[in-house]
Amino acid sequence: MKKLMKDNGGKKMDAIFNRSLVGNLLYLAATLPNIMFVASLLYRFMKSPSHFHLGAAKKVLRYIQDIMEHGIKFD
Repeated sequence: MKKLMKDNGGKKMDAIFNRSLVGNLLYLAATLPNIMFVASLLYRFMKSPSHFHLGAAKKVLRYIQDIMEHGIKFD
């Protein structure tokens, strides 16, 4: 995994798309506190995101997709 930095030389991406994605992750962090750290880390780079930041956000989305079937059932 590449360390996330403000100016990492990566290809810049659309800031509006990144803002929407990180905002959704922060919203999900209310119910999934285990993603709060990475969501707040991605929030730091919302002003000038690169494709490295998008890759990290995609990994978080894959993690969320994997854990959706785990949980506690109340009968």
